[in-house]
Amino acid sequence: MNTSQSFDISYFPGCSMATTALENNRSLHTFCGQHNIKLVELPDWNCCGSSSAHSINHHLAKWLPTRNLSLAPPGRPLMAACPSCYLRLKLTHMELSQNSAFREQYERKWGRSFDPDLRIIPFFELLSDMADAGYFSDQKGRLKGLKVVPYYGCMLSRPPVMRHEKNFHGLMEKMLSIMGAEVLHWNHSARCCGTYLSVTRADIATRSVAKILDGAEAARAECIVTACAMCHMNLEIRSKLPGKTPIFHFSELLSLSMGIGSGMGWFRRHLTDPRPLLRARRLIA
Repeated sequence: MNTSQSFDISYFPGCSMATTALENNRSLHTFCGQHNIKLVELPDWNCCGSSSAHSINHHLAKWLPTRNLSLAPPGRPLMAACPSCYLRLKLTHMELSQNSAFREQYERKWGRSFDPDLRIIPFFELLSDMADAGYFSDQKGRLKGLKVVPYYGCMLSRPPVMRHEKNFHGLMEKMLSIMGAEVLHWNHSARCCGTYLSVTRADIATRSVAKILDGAEAARAECIVTACAMCHMNLEIRSKLPGKTPIFHFSELLSLSMGIGSGMGWFRRHLTDPRPLLRARRLIA
């Protein structure tokens, strides 16, 4: 990966990034743009099905991701920012690669040949490649003094068929440390936030979120940084407001480490306002 040349990546934002997590989407575009990476959104993309479809309608869950795959142009990676969207797209691509009957149905339905070489990546894979290529060598110390705990939620948990895929455990810790933040140890980085139970069983999600936030407070963290837009939303809407601990999207802190974000309007969308903390640490004006 060349740090000086610009290049395009196909981009599937998914429903959360296009609605409840607009600040995540915008900060992600800003961060990538500053590194000469252009995210080219798939035209007329549709919901991947996420948890809902494959829980209640297997036919729908089967075909929703295939349409998005059919929209991806050859010759460049397809990135999904949402871990759940990534799983749906990646698993579907794997099944198409292994099932000739499914491939034939796919090609008849969408009128396009299946691309076995399409590389489907999560944002963390792009970030890992960038770190290995030396993209962040000039950003040391930008988040100095910020006490943070990283929250992965369930994103590192994958079905057995994907056991050989990278899981990027420790990537947020590594990146935050490079940027100068003080990364604190805690025991809740992989605890489930409740995900879609937040809609059907809010009581369960609320209890889970309370334990996560209590854990961050016990670790003396000033903030939590999330890897998933759904997790971010649950940690905010199922917490006791006004919350004590601000919740950041990882893309927001990545952009802040580059001196970008104070005037972008991202933080006004947070239910727990992070601006007092950021001003105290002189990260925004």
